[in-house]
Amino acid sequence: MTKLDPSFYSQIKEILLSARNKVYATANFAMVEAYWHIGKSIVEKQGGEVRAEYGTRLIAELSAKMTLDFGKGFTVANLQNMRLFYLTFQNFYTLCSKLSWSHYRLLMRVESEQARQFYLEECAKAGWSVRQLERQIHSFFESIAKRMIKYLLFARSHE
Repeated sequence: MTKLDPSFYSQIKEILLSARNKVYATANFAMVEAYWHIGKSIVEKQGGEVRAEYGTRLIAELSAKMTLDFGKGFTVANLQNMRLFYLTFQNFYTLCSKLSWSHYRLLMRVESEQARQFYLEECAKAGWSVRQLERQIHSFFESIAKRMIKYLLFARSHE
């Protein structure tokens, strides 16, 4: 029996790992697209806005039915996130296939549209993990808060 060439095996292993990563990325973005479409459908069914009781009841009933049909992952909170996802990223073509649902859940909470777009682009370009994106968002807001406090203290000291 001949000994398997390690570099040959490494090459084969890399081909398989690359294929698995592509499958994962494709499936992940298909779910992001599905969540966007679900959010859009909810918003349209609600007439574009949450109408107090009807909007809440619609999401609760949808959650119960989807959980029966598809299992966990369709809680009221998740469906509300899908709704917010659509409202935050209404242009479907601005979605980035490099980002996961977890990335988008963080980005939805960035209030400034310009800041959100900046983080989306930087995250996709640099390949940030969800934790790295969260760290970037928090460090940015912390630095702004510190500057604001310094400015306010400076302004008060010169009154």
